[in-house]
Amino acid sequence: MAVTSMANSSIRDFRKFNTMSAFQNLGFPVQYLVIAGGGGGGGGVAATSNGGGGGAGGYRSSVTGENSGGGASAESALSLVGTYTVTVGAGGPGGTSELGTNGSNSVFATVTSVGGGAGGGNAGANSGGSGGGCFSASGAGTGTTGQGFAGGNGNATTAGGGGGGAGEAGNSDGLGDGGDGVASSITGSSVTRGGGGAGFLTAGSTPGDGGGGAAGAPGSAGTVNTGGGGGGGNQAGSSDGGAGGSGVVIFSIPTSATVTFSAGVTQTSAVVGVNRVYTVTATSTTSETVTIS
Repeated sequence: MAVTSMANSSIRDFRKFNTMSAFQNLGFPVQYLVIAGGGGGGGGVAATSNGGGGGAGGYRSSVTGENSGGGASAESALSLVGTYTVTVGAGGPGGTSELGTNGSNSVFATVTSVGGGAGGGNAGANSGGSGGGCFSASGAGTGTTGQGFAGGNGNATTAGGGGGGAGEAGNSDGLGDGGDGVASSITGSSVTRGGGGAGFLTAGSTPGDGGGGAAGAPGSAGTVNTGGGGGGGNQAGSSDGGAGGSGVVIFSIPTSATVTFSAGVTQTSAVVGVNRVYTVTATSTTSETVTIS
């Protein structure tokens, strides 16, 4: 019995050693969700235009059975060992005179998600991960393939168009409504992120599900760490658009991996099944890193 027990123990140790050696040589399998900062909503300009909603930050996912933005399927998982860049993109400021500012990109290893497009007014909106909405009957921003949808056009009379979301275009649910985001269960429970901001509409409009900001005087900000677009401002009183919400980087990796971050990274982690899931909510510079070994 002692000899058998020792043999079984040796087999287990050998298998464990071989598994770890394979990871060290080829990399650990990593699924990710990388969302960029949302675009700022367009500002209202008296007697000229209501603000369009900001577009959501680009949404890229490799989670099995889920989707990336813009109607794309999940991407391939990564195989990682070594040191990689990690950046959480900030949301773009809202516009004080029509056009807001695009959100900033988020980066994880080889994956870059594009900041959301700014909402605008008569002069149009910006393209981005998802496009910003505008006040004119044309000129809404386009989305990035595999990351998000286009913003919506206004009617050049009373409404600013809704910002595009990761899951649908602006105005899909009605004039001025922000596009909805995409749901993910990478953290163990379903959360929707990447909603577009609402464009200002006199009769009311709705922000996209997933963190989009509401239109108003001023427009409200997109929700932090969702990449939601900012809401558009009202031309009455020339109110500002809302800022876009910051992005987020979430990744899942086997618990056998050792993961360390540079000092400027703000993150939390939790075990989900056989993996540990890391949620990076802020990076102090664009040169922060994660090391996997």
